[in-house]
Amino acid sequence: MNSLDIKTYRKDIDGLRAIAVIAVIAFHFGLLPNGFLGVDVFFVISGYLITGIIFRELKNNRFSILNFYMRRTRRILPLTLFVVFCSLLIGMVFMLPDDLENLAQSVVATNLFGNNVLQAITTKNYWDVVNEYKPLMHTWSLGVEEQYYIIYPLLLLFIGKYNRRWLLPMISILGITSLLLYFSPFNEYKKFYYLPFRFFELALGSIAALYLKDKRLIHNYAAILVSALIVILLVDPKFLPGQFTLPITALLTVAVIITNNEKSKVAVFLLQNKLSVAIGLLSFSLYIWHQVIFAYFKYFVLQKPELMHMVLMFLFTLILSVLSYYVIERPFRNKNRISNRVLFSVLGLFFVVTTLPSLYIYWKGGVIRDIPELGITKENATRGLHKKYNARIYGYDKPFSNRLNKIKVLVIGNSFGRDWANVLLESKYSNLINLSYIYNPFKHPELQSRAVSADIVFYSTAKRKDVEQLKLYSSKFFVIGTKNFGINSGYFFNFSGDNYFRQRTLMEDGYLEINKKLRQEWGSRYIDLISKVIDGENTVPVFTPGKMFISQDCRHLTESGAKYFAYLFEDTLWKLFDSVKSFT
Repeated sequence: MNSLDIKTYRKDIDGLRAIAVIAVIAFHFGLLPNGFLGVDVFFVISGYLITGIIFRELKNNRFSILNFYMRRTRRILPLTLFVVFCSLLIGMVFMLPDDLENLAQSVVATNLFGNNVLQAITTKNYWDVVNEYKPLMHTWSLGVEEQYYIIYPLLLLFIGKYNRRWLLPMISILGITSLLLYFSPFNEYKKFYYLPFRFFELALGSIAALYLKDKRLIHNYAAILVSALIVILLVDPKFLPGQFTLPITALLTVAVIITNNEKSKVAVFLLQNKLSVAIGLLSFSLYIWHQVIFAYFKYFVLQKPELMHMVLMFLFTLILSVLSYYVIERPFRNKNRISNRVLFSVLGLFFVVTTLPSLYIYWKGGVIRDIPELGITKENATRGLHKKYNARIYGYDKPFSNRLNKIKVLVIGNSFGRDWANVLLESKYSNLINLSYIYNPFKHPELQSRAVSADIVFYSTAKRKDVEQLKLYSSKFFVIGTKNFGINSGYFFNFSGDNYFRQRTLMEDGYLEINKKLRQEWGSRYIDLISKVIDGENTVPVFTPGKMFISQDCRHLTESGAKYFAYLFEDTLWKLFDSVKSFT
């Protein structure tokens, strides 16, 4: 229960929590396309409950900001810090450096209530499939709520101190402003991760709490309709247009809250049965554990879990959640069982033993052991080792030099283009190349001059309309293909069977189709990277013949990977360069 007053406890809200948390878990398991909206249900519920608690205490002149923060601390931090500790401990044993470095960042950000901010700055894409391998990816929502818990009570205390009648108009104005921000042309990742764009959901719950004062406006016969609409939204991603799905979910959640659910047999059965209420009480534990279990299961147990594996993962999540609820959640929420002194001693200990090692891991670039397959040792550990290798090509963004007897090669495109540039520089013909690189051809002032003077132009995964618009197509123009080596290298790194270095993998969904489309579009002008490594079962190798990872992140080439592809394309490069300038 979130309320201090037992009279305000509502079983139907715990039932609603149950629907929300099951939806989120099913979404992360890949079973419910719109299940992520369960988080929005939680936001509305939080706004309703927190505002109700604060308003009742303000009304009775017994609200204490310190007591409020203490209740939130007891409610959230003990379990969160323990889960963070477990995630870090497992990651230090099983994770590759890049993944461990990312985890270390998430640990510090989660501990400081800011994983939403970190993800907005770094990944910028909640939907990227690589997030499935991040144990603390889901704590972004805790960041939003914790920031709300810090700021919102101060606002209510300030306004309520002078005139409580201003609370409802002020929250309504802030909620409308937030909704307008949500529909504004800001970047989608900002609207997803940042509190100002999410506040309207919390405000809807707050308005319901202030306006209704525990009354119900909707008759009981509407309960089943409203609940059914929420379920349809969670299941069907095409039920409503994109941007409207989230606000409608928030409105429907409010509708459930303000409905006479107790007087509807169907609503009681759906929201107040013993199982729903039990899951609702466990919802925080279920939420905080499920992604950790799912991420690590895929990381070092089974890359493509089937339905039975998901059932087992859920059962394991449920068992852990029951244990943590009775061993951590309930005891720490009771100040009569665990004093403030013990509370802060435990929290301080877990904060230190997770934050300090994470800062060290981040400083070391995630390298806490030698990784021969990546050519990494603890002694030469630096942050972003592989990113630096790929990014070194930015240094070639300059006009061709005037050196004689060099083949002028222009490479255009994103990080895949930089990969190809590394292949060229790692090839046996590197001493013949005068290399120039352009990242964004649409904004580069020297594109045409460099393209005209180049002997060969390579454009990574180019679209024909873009090439025609840029006027690049000619006999010296070639398109570099896409590539992929799975989703996450951690699974291969933790492989314990025979033939470790002979592991092969299916590519991430979509890459084969992209490659096929590009090959058909460009024909003889297409340099097909995948065709050199794919087999009859559509799998590609993970390691080079020299027993080194081809890619550290399954998308970009390591130095060994670049050398491997330089070897594979030795004849192709010879023919291309020989067509430009004969040499022996």
